[in-house]
Amino acid sequence: MVKLEFLVKDPAGLLPEAAGKLVKEAIHCTSKVQIRKGEKSGDAKLIFHVLSLSAKAGDRLELLVEGEKEQEEAERLKEFVGTMFRS
Repeated sequence: MVKLEFLVKDPAGLLPEAAGKLVKEAIHCTSKVQIRKGEKSGDAKLIFHVLSLSAKAGDRLELLVEGEKEQEEAERLKEFVGTMFRS
């Protein structure tokens, strides 16, 4: 399993548009992709799970990638998160 961490920088928090882009990127992964904020977690491939975290500016989120191609898929997600959220 590969763990990626990133910080929500947008003053409005994790808005539906950004969450949707994250979900679209996660859907391309064959690995299981979980998103976590503190004790809450969900499937990063499901928009309702991502939005249910109610991430606000300054919140630290984690992506957990687990599967056969976890390394390469985690790298792709890391690159995406870096451009979207400036991890």
